Amino acid sequence: MSARTLPTPVPLSARTPEDELIARAAAGEGAAFEVLMRRHNRLLYRTARSILKDDVEAEDAVQDGYLRAWRALPGFRTESKLSTWLVRIVANEALARLRRTGAAVVPLEVAMTSDEPDTRAALTEARERGPEPTLARAQVRALLESRIDLLPEMYRSVFMLRAVEEMSVEEVAQVLDMPEATVRTRFFRARALLREGLAGEIDHALGEVFAFDGARCDRIVAKVLAQGRAEGLCDDARDAS
Repeated sequence: MSARTLPTPVPLSARTPEDELIARAAAGEGAAFEVLMRRHNRLLYRTARSILKDDVEAEDAVQDGYLRAWRALPGFRTESKLSTWLVRIVANEALARLRRTGAAVVPLEVAMTSDEPDTRAALTEARERGPEPTLARAQVRALLESRIDLLPEMYRSVFMLRAVEEMSVEEVAQVLDMPEATVRTRFFRARALLREGLAGEIDHALGEVFAFDGARCDRIVAKVLAQGRAEGLCDDARDAS
């Protein structure tokens, strides 16, 4: 491979502008491409994971997607958004892997009316499929119980009797000695408070969904850089150190 003229080796950081990183990575500077990978790793991993539903396959799809992107980087138009371009590449790679396994993508409206046993089973609750569903239900139950305990007393009793015990409005009114209109009002308010509390829990947990820890990030970066050097995508001596 003929020698390339690399940009002046100005130190890189997480704050280095993206267009500069793109130019330096396209010119063969592996360190610049590493910064780009670390910026987009979580987004691309979650994209691949959402399609493949497998951690290892998702990692491989991201690695192959990065290599495709690195090879094509000299032709990337900087007026486009890099993250969108990368997501498209990785999504296509993940979908190609899915097709190679023979997996069929069934439209939801077709699945809902399908008589196929496997399709119907996938849409219904799997109560006897092992410990994972049982553990998941236990965790959801514990979360609900904790949020119910946080309800004010005036709402908690109504909710427990009406929702959990499935008593009628009339029965709850008799038990708690209050007007039926009050039962309805407190029940609706209790449900609203629970929704707000659970929404907050979900919003907080969403940031941790399919967590992209340091080890996985480092592993993907190392493999892509090694393959990039093997293919001659970077020839900076610093990248081999």
